[in-house]
Amino acid sequence: MTLSTPTIEPRYFRDVIGHLPTGVTVVAGREPATGAPAGLVVGTFQSLSLEPPLVTFSVATTSSSWPKIRPATHFSASVLADDQSHVCQALSSKQSDKFAGLDWSESAEGSPQITGAHAWIDCKTVHELEGGDHVIVIAEVLRLHAGTGQPLIFHRGRLGAYRQAA
Repeated sequence: MTLSTPTIEPRYFRDVIGHLPTGVTVVAGREPATGAPAGLVVGTFQSLSLEPPLVTFSVATTSSSWPKIRPATHFSASVLADDQSHVCQALSSKQSDKFAGLDWSESAEGSPQITGAHAWIDCKTVHELEGGDHVIVIAEVLRLHAGTGQPLIFHRGRLGAYRQAA
């Protein structure tokens, strides 16, 4: 993809875009070869279409976790609750077993779902697009369920809780 854009310093771009708060979602699946759980944290998870029900997220082309999940074609997205910053930190790490010490269960498709999450969405990958230094994943929603409580929010480099305006 060739774009004609002015030169923008990547760190400044990230700082400005960081002013947009995002939800914190764990995308998790199983490595087909071993069955081991694999996951990553994304701040770009969003709905794409109601008919058919589709979601999308983007992941860096340098990700070491997405290539472990991709071949399975199914994954579960756990929208983290405001008391789950420890889950975000564990799954954002470079540890070999990111799920060690985390409480999770299997979705109907066999993908890891984080216990206590704000919501769960089971998906099947239907398309991937190139997007600069990221891959844009489009997935069909197979099942979903809303939990209780409030979502975890990422804003300006920090995790926090959603606060409803008075």
